[in-house]
Amino acid sequence: MSWLLRAITSSIGKKLVMAITGLALCGFLVAHLAGNLLLYAGDGGKSYDHYAETLHAQKILLPVAEVGLLVLFLLHLSMAFRTHLENKAARPVAYEVRQSKLPPGPLLKPASAVMFGTGIIILLFLLLHLSDFRLGLRNSALVVGKTQFERAVILLRDPLTTIVYIVGSLTLGYHVLHGLQSAFQTLGLNHPKYTPLVKWISRAFALVVALGFASFPLWAWAFHS
Repeated sequence: MSWLLRAITSSIGKKLVMAITGLALCGFLVAHLAGNLLLYAGDGGKSYDHYAETLHAQKILLPVAEVGLLVLFLLHLSMAFRTHLENKAARPVAYEVRQSKLPPGPLLKPASAVMFGTGIIILLFLLLHLSDFRLGLRNSALVVGKTQFERAVILLRDPLTTIVYIVGSLTLGYHVLHGLQSAFQTLGLNHPKYTPLVKWISRAFALVVALGFASFPLWAWAFHS
């Protein structure tokens, strides 16, 4: 097992782990967004309630999936953290900006540093999301006896949730935009023949993710008093 640990924690190994776990998490985003889009079904929440009830009825599959997601997320986060610290310690900023495969981020910061910063924002977004929708740590008294649809509307109309959702969703879109391109490059698709398609797919996916998740609190405020 020591050889496997050495392989995973090598420079190339960490990039591969981040690429594979990142793509897997993107797959989860697709499924999660698709399920939440049932809020827009226009049937008084029946479709969304059925989806939520069916999901939570999976007493074995759901916990297994949640543990799997947690493992993916922790692997992705830990490799990103180690890579960020190693890059920061080993390379001058100017060198890192020139050598990064990704374009410089906002304010001319190295793309790797921007990806790490956006990752921290996404982590905070995720913690609030879990505290609201999975653990019920906030506004729990307001959603007692409510359907899943009514519960979602109430939670999404919380001012803090609205702000965090919009900022978090847009940040997630930016992170995914650059993360997908980096992942495909790591997996060997950095080629003039494929790069334009990779960029187009990354931009389209990032736009759908950012606007899709950011739209939910706006919809709750606009159409539900």
